[in-house]
Amino acid sequence: MELGKELLKTIQIMIDRKLNNYKADRTYQSVIKEITPKGYVILDRAGSERTVQCCIPGIELRKFQRVWVKEPMGDLKGLHICGVVRK
Repeated sequence: MELGKELLKTIQIMIDRKLNNYKADRTYQSVIKEITPKGYVILDRAGSERTVQCCIPGIELRKFQRVWVKEPMGDLKGLHICGVVRK
């Protein structure tokens, strides 16, 4: 029985490593912590603060508002707000 558990554990580790290196758009929820002249300060999926732009024309966002953030192809430099979370 232990051999089966070890095999499943090894397979899970291999899958996790593959998914962490997978390059695709990632969209997730975040919150606006601050608003600065350079953009909106949000938390990325690792919990770090990032200053990003909003790609939604004509919308006014406010502090502590929940938003959808898109990370194109795993590139944090392209991180931007792409939507507003509805309740």
